[in-house]
Amino acid sequence: MAIPTRYRERLAARCDGQIVVTVDKDHCLLVYPLPDWEELERKLVRLPSMNKTARNIVRIMVGYATEVDMDGSGRILVSRELREFAGLDKAAMLIGQGNKFELWDEETWNEKRDAWLSEDDDGELPPDLESISF
Repeated sequence: MAIPTRYRERLAARCDGQIVVTVDKDHCLLVYPLPDWEELERKLVRLPSMNKTARNIVRIMVGYATEVDMDGSGRILVSRELREFAGLDKAAMLIGQGNKFELWDEETWNEKRDAWLSEDDDGELPPDLESISF
């Protein structure tokens, strides 16, 4: 998988091409620059281990986290295990999410995107989003 050219220089400066790929509950992959992953990992391992939901999140995200290096052409090698988890067979979509990317099978992304866009909105936003104008 190749990182788009417009992000390569920033990633090289931010993390010297060191990337972490892990799984997400939506069956896509999350792609983090190493420093951002390390910050998240520190937060994850501090979650209460007696909380079943927290424990499962840590198991999945930390357990599947795989360090990869971006080569000079901006490519990263995603393991077979991670590709199978996300159903990555042919075409893929890399979706920017601020401090990370989501890596989706293109067909799955298109289906999910269309479903999200057609959802009826109840008009309620989480408090953190109420003050943001889109």
